[in-house]
Amino acid sequence: MSGATLSVLAVSLQQLRRLPRRLEMCLPALPGTVRDSDVPSLFREPYILSGYRPVGQSWRFYFLSLFQQHNEALNVWTHLLAALAVLLRFWVLAGASGLALSALSLPLCLYLLSALTYLGCSVAAHLLQSRSELAHYSLYFADYVGVSVYQYGSALVHYFYSSDRGWRESPAAAYFLPGAALLGWLSCASCCYAKYRYRRPYPVKRKICQLIPTSLAYLLNISPIAHRLLTCPWNEPPMGLHALQVLFFLLSAFFFSVPVPERFLPGRCDIVGHGHQIFHLFLSLCTLCQLEAVFSDFLGRQEAVLQVHSSGELLTACASFPLHVFCSLLTAACLLRHVERRLNEKVK
Repeated sequence: MSGATLSVLAVSLQQLRRLPRRLEMCLPALPGTVRDSDVPSLFREPYILSGYRPVGQSWRFYFLSLFQQHNEALNVWTHLLAALAVLLRFWVLAGASGLALSALSLPLCLYLLSALTYLGCSVAAHLLQSRSELAHYSLYFADYVGVSVYQYGSALVHYFYSSDRGWRESPAAAYFLPGAALLGWLSCASCCYAKYRYRRPYPVKRKICQLIPTSLAYLLNISPIAHRLLTCPWNEPPMGLHALQVLFFLLSAFFFSVPVPERFLPGRCDIVGHGHQIFHLFLSLCTLCQLEAVFSDFLGRQEAVLQVHSSGELLTACASFPLHVFCSLLTAACLLRHVERRLNEKVK
């Protein structure tokens, strides 16, 4: 390598080192983060002592805080990057397989929409919720709607693409989609109600109110996969991915339910490493594995799916998807009206 080339590389490295500083200088100065005692109790998290963004700033500030170091930053970035990864991966898989929109592929497209919805709502909630109390409730209610939508989108693809004959002949199969829609809506309603009903410091029954319907919805939605994992050989390519999606979901559920490691290291996991960030990471991995597994099932089972389900059945089931979205949105909107009324009374 010539001396001139080495000189150019050295200059380029110096420019790259200066890039973060230059990017920071391009952004307007943002207010620094504050401690838990400087924000209302609604915005505090147990054992997280610092890294909070001040309440009541402009929307512009919270959007720009995407590039700031605070205790919600990794919550935002894990799901933002996951949404981009899901979209790009689906685009690559769809292009490679020549996927066209049809009755057969419609559940897969709705699943993609549901995954992007829950990830996008999560990003918005964690990025913007500190604006005000009303914004906090509104955005987290939208987050719960996103989770409900994702649950039903997952149920559709598990039912049509990933179930086997033994499960389809079981009594659970006949009530699977109606049950998935009901439990998905119930998980949205219970999470919104728990958020509205209980105030910090949250009692244990708030977590129970959230976890019971959400857990029931997951147990039903994953039943075709669980049956397949227990009864079929694992030499098919999707089986390992299905096993991974279950493992990653169980790990994410643990870190959602229990505030570790911050419970044992209060104040030391404020920016990086607290349980909700780990929950986001495992849930993102779960979604990526699920996408790969479901797409593999879709490609390998198209003829079998059309032998079992008619186009009319596929379209009818998919028509229930917007109805489920509407019911979840309506429930969140109704509870948000109660929140607004309570906040107005508080001002008076």
